[in-house]
Amino acid sequence: MKFTVFAGGALALAMMMTLNAAGQDKTPHLDTLISMSRAEMLVPRPALQPVRSIDPSSATAIDTLDTGNPAIKILLLENYTWRYYKDPSAVMQSQIFNEYWDEDKPNPYGAAGPAINEDISIWVVDSLSEYHCPYQTKVYSPFGYRRGRGHMGVDLPLPMGTPVKAAFSGKVRVSKYFRGYGNLVIIRHENGLETFYGHLSKRNVVPGDWVQAGDVIGLGGSTGRSTGAHLHFEVRYMGYAFDPQWLIDFETGILRHRLFILKKRYLNAASRYIPESDEEDYLIMRDDSIAYSARAAEIAAREAEEARKAAELAKAQYHKIKSGDTLGSLAVKYHTTVKAICNLNGITPKTTLRIGRSLRVR
Repeated sequence: MKFTVFAGGALALAMMMTLNAAGQDKTPHLDTLISMSRAEMLVPRPALQPVRSIDPSSATAIDTLDTGNPAIKILLLENYTWRYYKDPSAVMQSQIFNEYWDEDKPNPYGAAGPAINEDISIWVVDSLSEYHCPYQTKVYSPFGYRRGRGHMGVDLPLPMGTPVKAAFSGKVRVSKYFRGYGNLVIIRHENGLETFYGHLSKRNVVPGDWVQAGDVIGLGGSTGRSTGAHLHFEVRYMGYAFDPQWLIDFETGILRHRLFILKKRYLNAASRYIPESDEEDYLIMRDDSIAYSARAAEIAAREAEEARKAAELAKAQYHKIKSGDTLGSLAVKYHTTVKAICNLNGITPKTTLRIGRSLRVR
């Protein structure tokens, strides 16, 4: 059980005294405040969950408190509540928005980019970040190979001029026309992901802009290499593209994961999304099949070895040692060699032969 003080103690006192100084006439007496703060510290409470980030201009804040993280503040509001607030200007100072930053190239990492050799855990959203489906519809053309070429995203059909929205909050890295993508906007997010929005008829943002999830970053179109109005949407991590449907169900608009495990095998143009239940069944069946095949091969090999030994034993010959027998005389008698007899019995040529012992000679 956690004991949490919510706007209690000195915080509650300072907050309410501030309100009193501003003209509020419902502030409790000081003794009452002190007893309330003590009571709050003694009563067990569930751990408070931070809320989504908010625009401070949409709430009446009376004070701001530091959290130790320069990008996150606590806003004290006039209705005796508080909210976390993420400051974009501080967030954009993060190293993620400085390394491999190029406003002219779709992939700034190139061959010098970091190698990904293992699965990676990525917080897609948390209590201070949000998500919005770029455009909700059924995927028209999926991720993967198409007409012999890699298709690094999904195509979402939409009417010309339809607002296209940022999937997550982040900083615009590219807003430019490319021959293939047409009008393209690329947004880099705090977790290292980048989202691509291609074939736009209009771009509403420029490099360096900070956008919130759900902001309109452009209008749907058919610019570049396109045969009809649609949104080409990609998700990349450190320059590596993977199927966006691992993250988003575009038909329902639902985000599939808050915490996403980016598996190394997803970073392949042939690795299309498989629904989790289907994938699990597929992996179980595949693993069972592999295990069964391996087990069957093991059993078959063991049975073959046992059959070989049985056949060998069936042909085996033994000699009961008598006075005067030597390994040499036995080798001559049974048309074999001293070495072969030694190997069959685990002895050496110098081993003393005991009368009455049986030796395998063939």
